[in-house]
Order: sequence, then structure tokens, then C-alpha cells
Amino acid sequence: MDHKRKPNSLSNLAVRAVINYRTENPDEVLKKEYPNGVDLVYESVGRELFDICVDNLAVRGRLVIVGYISEYISELESVTQARIYNKLLWKSASLRGFLFSHYAEHIPQHQSRLLELFYARKIKSAVDQTEFRGIQSIVSAVEFLHSGKNCGKVIVRF
Repeated sequence: MDHKRKPNSLSNLAVRAVINYRTENPDEVLKKEYPNGVDLVYESVGRELFDICVDNLAVRGRLVIVGYISEYISELESVTQARIYNKLLWKSASLRGFLFSHYAEHIPQHQSRLLELFYARKIKSAVDQTEFRGIQSIVSAVEFLHSGKNCGKVIVRF
């Protein structure tokens, strides 16, 4: 499928299509551009975005969750809708949690490969331009992350 989406500030991440959930409706975009569903989703926001990802999985699609930042500083959301196993079963889809520390034995090998790609300029890291300086700014940096205003990694400089 040829994606002719208008560029946005995230388009330089070298992915097939970028949806900025702050300015676009992800459910509408996915249903329009991927009518047969999405094969692989990396999800880290949670709440409504998680549900949209489940709803838009393709048959035999895979959803990898690496976090749910939308709930880190508030109570976990009570779910009052149908359980997701019904949606997963009828698509033969899968859901997998990925917690970095459970894969510690793979870190050295993959870290080396990522650094090779980074130094060869084949991948690049998105870093938010907001400045945080000194140990006293750590709380502000974490609050900034939780606010969802960042675009990329947040760095505190000492």
C-alpha cells in the first residue's frame, strides 16, 4: 500500500507510516489505511490507544506492549468492556508483554548491533529539545514525560 500521508514532525523515524495520536484519530487512520488490519503493533501508551490497537490488528497480527505511560501516575483504569480474548481469538492474533529486564541475556549482543547501526547513521534516536539541567530538574523531566508533551527521549544534563 502506498502511503501518501502528509509529513509531520515524526516522519523522519523511517517507518512505513506515522500516526500522531495527538493530532489525528488513530482508529480512523488505521481503518482507512489498513482495512485488513495491522500485522505488528508496538504500543506503550495504554488506555484508549491500546484498545484501538487491539481493534485494528490483522488476522494473525501481533501486539507488543512495552508499557502504558498513560496510567503511570494515575490509578489503573477499570475496564468495563468485553474482554480482549474474544477479539484476539477471532483474529488468531497475539498479545505479548515485553519487559526489557526479562531479556537481559540478549542486551550485550543487541546493544552492540544498535550502536553499530547508530554510528553508521542507519538509525537515529529522537531526542526532545526541552532542556532539563541538574539533579533538581529530574522531577520536572519525569512530569514532562508523563504529560505526554515530549517527542522522543527526555534527557537531564548534569
